[in-house]
Amino acid sequence: MKSKLKLYINLSIVGMLTANQVRAQQPESVSLQRAIDLALQNNRGLAIRKLQVAEKQAKLKEDDVKKYPSVTLNSTYQYNANIGSLVIDQGSFGVLPLSQTTQVPLPNETKTFALGQHHTFNAGLTAYQPITQLGKVKTGLAIDQTDIQMSEQEQRKVALQIRQAVERLYYGMLINQQQQIEARTKLDVAKLKLYDVESALQSGKTIDVSKAGLQANMADEEQNLLKLAIQRDDYETDLKRLTGIKADSLALAGIDLVPAAVPALDSVELSALRNNVDIQLASLNQQKAQLGIKAAQQSYRPDLGVLAGYTYQKGNLIFPVNNPYVGVNLKWNLQDLVANKQVMTQRNLIWQQAQENLLNTQEQVSSDLEKAYRKISQARALIDVAQKAARYRSEELKIQQDRQVAGLNLKTDLLTAQSNLAKAQVDLLSAQLNYQLAILDVKILTGTM
Repeated sequence: MKSKLKLYINLSIVGMLTANQVRAQQPESVSLQRAIDLALQNNRGLAIRKLQVAEKQAKLKEDDVKKYPSVTLNSTYQYNANIGSLVIDQGSFGVLPLSQTTQVPLPNETKTFALGQHHTFNAGLTAYQPITQLGKVKTGLAIDQTDIQMSEQEQRKVALQIRQAVERLYYGMLINQQQQIEARTKLDVAKLKLYDVESALQSGKTIDVSKAGLQANMADEEQNLLKLAIQRDDYETDLKRLTGIKADSLALAGIDLVPAAVPALDSVELSALRNNVDIQLASLNQQKAQLGIKAAQQSYRPDLGVLAGYTYQKGNLIFPVNNPYVGVNLKWNLQDLVANKQVMTQRNLIWQQAQENLLNTQEQVSSDLEKAYRKISQARALIDVAQKAARYRSEELKIQQDRQVAGLNLKTDLLTAQSNLAKAQVDLLSAQLNYQLAILDVKILTGTM
């Protein structure tokens, strides 16, 4: 009884392990949109950009405080080993004549007055409101806001790059799947031909040279299939890294390859000038340079502000215990006027660089758009040709299948037709995916994604 129970437990454990292993080996089904969503959700590069935006926003809040009065609190306790005193000698103020014979010196004796105490304590509060520097503070806040916008554009750029990378990998894996089908079919053809040759050798109808050539062809197809498998592994590894998927393998869902309508190039160029990420970044960089020039101009102003405060002290008999006060503070470092001239020169040069960079970026985007439109036209032409080839290869396969049923051809003829159809389908899929990638390039350049 115990042996049966032990056997049952062992079988149950083995069954559970086998089931878990089967589940672990099952590929995870992934669609293109799900892969994009996971990449945008899990990519660490994009997470860094989001944190940079939050950092710039915190910097804006930090600098926004500078336009309000700065309040300073201070307090001091001190023990004095020696304290000062005021000594008034007898008669220092003269004499007071009471009669012709009686005169009283003022003071009538030497007087000593302590001016402080051994223990002193003071506390104070000071508030300072800048006036002339408020314009510079406002300019600094505008620079911070520009930095936030630039960080947001950088985040958007990374998101577009991630989306583009995911789609390229996804399309590459789909093409790789078709290429592997083609390679396996060619390998089957080579194996079948080799079998026919070996059979012919046994009957003395051919020589070893034919067999060696077929073996070489079969080795080439095996090598090609191995290369495709390695390429598939590389694509899958990169896709899993981008999306954060932890599955051992992926099963890709099909995609809709209906060619989308493309607007005219002129209207697309106008959209790119308004929405392209690189142009937006170059424009914001130019705005930041202009704000830097404005801040340098405002540095010529003296620092003028209003201050008010209150002090409390105990232990010093000369000063009042409570002392509220108000005043105006002016500070102007004349040396900064000379140094600021060189700062202005630097800021102007930075602005000129930003202006040239903006013009260069606009030209580059226009050139990239033209290239993308050429790719679209080329892909359309390739799709038309590939569709014809796929249709003809499909008709050829149908003929070979009918001949196979009628016993009028060899197995190799049928496999060759299947291989030709697989190659035509690979070419068609490649043309269709290249068209989709060109459309994707246009969307990225125009900022419409």
